Amino acid sequence: MYGALDIGGTKIAGALVDAEGRVVVRARRPTPARGSAEALMAAVTSVVDELAARPEWASLSCLGIGSAGPVDTFAGTVSPVNIPAWRSFPLVERVRSHPAVPRGVEPV
Repeated sequence: MYGALDIGGTKIAGALVDAEGRVVVRARRPTPARGSAEALMAAVTSVVDELAARPEWASLSCLGIGSAGPVDTFAGTVSPVNIPAWRSFPLVERVRSHPAVPRGVEPV
């Protein structure tokens, strides 16, 4: 099972996708684009929580994150121009530290 997060200026979306490319479950929250960094992260956490509540989550093998840029893939940070509160925000580390993300699954 593959996990996906899409961080956008209007929505934060997530999905679980099976090996055949079929979307099994979706979750979505509005982006509090003018909110604080923590308000934005709370919305991301809420999406992950919803996905993690599904039984398919137990077979998660990888987790990809898409975000507007600039993105520093080496540092794991994002600085989306349309989300002012996130400048060099450690998104990969914050998602990795979510208690439901299985050990060994490295968000990218």
